[in-house]
Amino acid sequence: FQYLKRLDQGYNLDTFFYEVHSVDGSPAECLQHFLLHCGITDPSWSELRNFAWFLNVQLRDCEASVFCNPDFVQDTLQGF
Repeated sequence: FQYLKRLDQGYNLDTFFYEVHSVDGSPAECLQHFLLHCGITDPSWSELRNFAWFLNVQLRDCEASVFCNPDFVQDTLQGF
């Protein structure tokens, strides 16, 4: 949710990293962002859960990858 919120606000996500146990926004705001970005017009709770789970796995792997680390790649992959 924190990535989606910052994406909608126009922040540079290349330098953002999720902080464990940090709270940002309300549950209603989180649900709103998931509904906007999941790609399904009227998703079920199961589809929203799968979207959130998949996004979480992908972003966790991205944060752990040296190839997505802005300090390592410098400005060669801006926006990647």
